[in-house]
Amino acid sequence: MKYELQALPYAADALAPKMSETTVNLHWGKHVQTYINNLNGLIPGTPFEDASLEEIVKKAEGPIFNNGAQVWNHTFFFWQFAPKPAASKPSGALAAAIDKSFGSFDAFKEQFTKAAVTLFGSGWAWLVKKEDGSLGIVQESNAGNPLKKGLVPVLTCDVWEHSYYVDYQNRRADFVATFWELVDWSVVEKRY
Repeated sequence: MKYELQALPYAADALAPKMSETTVNLHWGKHVQTYINNLNGLIPGTPFEDASLEEIVKKAEGPIFNNGAQVWNHTFFFWQFAPKPAASKPSGALAAAIDKSFGSFDAFKEQFTKAAVTLFGSGWAWLVKKEDGSLGIVQESNAGNPLKKGLVPVLTCDVWEHSYYVDYQNRRADFVATFWELVDWSVVEKRY
């Protein structure tokens, strides 16, 4: 199977000024394309040659995992945004699960923001659904993905420097604060 860079569900400039067109073009158009190119070069002749990205994330190790997981993670990340999200917070079953697991949406946001801002080095903060249906927040370094631990990803924040340095320089906390303004909760609710 040969992987290809998908077209985003919105224009590259649609998230500006919260996420600039330059950042989207570099992050999605160049950075993710490199992961795809690397993955396509690594999988021929391996057990992952015809595997889905999810299978690669769950079963691969080393460079195949790193590149495959980064393609999966970034697709998940960019597809959860909308230029003008319909709601500023979740509703329905997801809202109830957040309240049950964290006490309130504001408490969840505070804990998730802390996880994203305090992750040492590069990686991802994730909202995940556990086997018992409850929600949790996990930090994953580098290409880490909670699928590998049997968890269901619901929401993620990319805190690799390439995701925010053009727009926010070293101000990761400012990037994470703006991240909340882009989340399309209807997408996140479907994932839950």
